[in-house]
Amino acid sequence: MQKNRKSPVSKKAGTSVYTVKEPMELLPFLLENMKKNSRNSVKSILTRGQVSVDGKMVKQHNHPLQPGQSVSIMQNQAAIKENTLTGVSILHEDEDIIVINKDAGLLSMASKNEAEMTAYRQITDYVKNDNPRNRIFIVHRLDRDTSGVMLFAKSEEVKEALQANWNEVVKERTYTALVEGVVRKKEGTISSWLKESKTFKVYSNPTDNGGQHAITHYKKIQSNKLFTLLEVQLETGRKNQIRVHMEDIGHPIVGDKRYGATGNPIKRLGLHATRLALLHPRSGELVRYQADVPKAFSAKVK
Repeated sequence: MQKNRKSPVSKKAGTSVYTVKEPMELLPFLLENMKKNSRNSVKSILTRGQVSVDGKMVKQHNHPLQPGQSVSIMQNQAAIKENTLTGVSILHEDEDIIVINKDAGLLSMASKNEAEMTAYRQITDYVKNDNPRNRIFIVHRLDRDTSGVMLFAKSEEVKEALQANWNEVVKERTYTALVEGVVRKKEGTISSWLKESKTFKVYSNPTDNGGQHAITHYKKIQSNKLFTLLEVQLETGRKNQIRVHMEDIGHPIVGDKRYGATGNPIKRLGLHATRLALLHPRSGELVRYQADVPKAFSAKVK
């Protein structure tokens, strides 16, 4: 079968135009011609209304294409909206959820007394660009100083469905942690009970102290004499869990003075939410979203 490999016949004003060579559905056609984009990215481009067939906007993945038709992709429509975002980038968007990569230093959402820019406020403004009645809902949060994958719902129903069944819906929560010192074990599991003090610091105890049981799994990726890079899997999702558990094993996260770090050579907390895999709230399909590990982390273990 002849493939639809073909450079755009034109590319101006941010729009790429492709000519259909053989009958096929729209999504496979886009995947074939947009090999530099991930499958999730291509789906998002469709959902955002950036694709037109013979001048008419089409969002359906299975829209049938016939030879001779023209498929236009407006590359800059999302870019114009996303250029207004500071400290966040869109990893995936569909009619139910938005997945972002949040920078370190940005609050997930503000308290009632805070007016600073947050991930929640920016993504709210982003969806309201399309329709002022659009809203978003936080499904889970990241600490201000933790970067990486964060999930929002586009309706209260989706948010509640995800939160109510979080442990069943979420199949993977992987973080990358840059910690102080040389972690000797190739992998390990940390289990303890975590309880928050009146000063909002979380304390760990090996036996039940009336707090919440927390379990963290880790694997060693790379190390040198000063630092170790770890892949960390959460079995439970407690406040400051990874930060406390790294202190428990004597290897606090780089830059985390609150939990035992001695310095901050990367000028940020060495913790990044790398991957989130879950059952999609509408299709039930297992979907996985990933944010690249910050280069500063890898540079410190070379």
